[in-house]
Amino acid sequence: MSLLQSDLWDGKIYVGGWRDGGSTYDVVEPATGETLGSLGQASPDDVLRTAQEASAAQKSWAAVNPLERAAVLRRAGDLWRAHAEELAGWIVREAGSIPPKAQLEIDSAAEICFESAALATHPRGEVLASAEPRWSFARRVPAGVVSVIAPFNFPLILSIRSVAPALALGNAVLLKPDPRTAVCGGVSLIRIFEEAGLPSGVLSLLPGGADIGQAVVTAPEVRVISFTGSTEAGRAVGALGAQHLKRTHLELGGNNALIVLPGADLDKAVSAGAFGSFMHQGQICMTTGRHLVHESLHDAYVQALAEKASHLPVGNPASEQVALGPIIDSKQLARVDGLVQETVRAGATLASGGTFEGLFYRPTVLGQVSTDMPAYAQEVFGPVAPVVPFSTVEEAVSLASSTEYGLSLGILGEVGTAMEIADAVPSGIIHINEQTVSDEPMIPFGGVGASGNGSRVGGPTANIEAFTETQWLTVRSTIAPYPF
Repeated sequence: MSLLQSDLWDGKIYVGGWRDGGSTYDVVEPATGETLGSLGQASPDDVLRTAQEASAAQKSWAAVNPLERAAVLRRAGDLWRAHAEELAGWIVREAGSIPPKAQLEIDSAAEICFESAALATHPRGEVLASAEPRWSFARRVPAGVVSVIAPFNFPLILSIRSVAPALALGNAVLLKPDPRTAVCGGVSLIRIFEEAGLPSGVLSLLPGGADIGQAVVTAPEVRVISFTGSTEAGRAVGALGAQHLKRTHLELGGNNALIVLPGADLDKAVSAGAFGSFMHQGQICMTTGRHLVHESLHDAYVQALAEKASHLPVGNPASEQVALGPIIDSKQLARVDGLVQETVRAGATLASGGTFEGLFYRPTVLGQVSTDMPAYAQEVFGPVAPVVPFSTVEEAVSLASSTEYGLSLGILGEVGTAMEIADAVPSGIIHINEQTVSDEPMIPFGGVGASGNGSRVGGPTANIEAFTETQWLTVRSTIAPYPF
């Protein structure tokens, strides 16, 4: 049986069930331009009504036996695996992902649901000391209604990693996926949780643009916003959330450095660097955006990375065995190519790539790069690897730190030196002898600086902090005496 048969969702939104949206838009495959279906678009009024309904549904859901909530999450985890082939096919076609990346998203979705199931019965409180003759507790209670705003690049993981723990902890969720990937990043979640037995009204799907993003932040019933996306958009969401006194978790962009130390194995370092920069066409917040290579290895590294890039196949991942698929749309491709061409005009050497056909951009390596060049100084969000030499550890630390971002750092080479660098560079994530792209369902994920506001998603502590509120509760054996 098909989970995503289009007659269920075509032209619709999900608000207590599938119903027509105020208007519709086409779901387009970036590799071919083919229309895969259509989705309904929510209106701001839809959001306001849905938030009210979600608030009512949340109270009932929070009162459900935690073992039953956990069972829903476990069934969802099993369903991701049972429908993996169909769901992965949608991720390949709608998001332009190669099949292994699509399968990674499915596997992660299942594991996130299993991890989240444990949250339903996880201890959420502590006994406090009190100067009064009473018991004193701090307990974590559901926040209420949570809005999840997710991007296009890993549409399933970056939706489910907030949706699943928020549900497990007794919240209702308003999900606004990126319109470009709203089937694999939205419809798929609704269908999985429908089949898993989640009560009506607890999870809603509200596709749309910036007006819907604003509405899911400002709706009075919403208490927590979990946003993943660009730093520019995140600043706007954070400001709006603050204006309306909402707790806003921001996971934003990055311009991540990979440091290659003297003596590092060149072949392994180049392989790691290629994966870090070219995986999913560089459309990952953790993508290796800056290669900082010791001067003793720099020239050989540029040459070897360019050689590897020149042999990576690029094409339609639904019909060919390729390493890179399409850029998500023409606007993003124009931005990527613009940064590359500006950097070459500024004096960089185009060692490999820098060309495209349709939305397929060749993996690109830039040499002779200075730190003020656009492809180095800005987050490209495309398959581009600028390489800069350094001579000392102190210089490597300075280069890695000289950015407003602080998401992920990779360090390749001798571990003692790598540990010293790790202690000196501000970053939410640091990998020694790995590249910059990595995530697991049980780890607290997040960045600092322009990469986020220090909040984390993943693992029991971070998820409980993200999606619950602390409540102080006291108990006396009899009514307390007062002087009035």
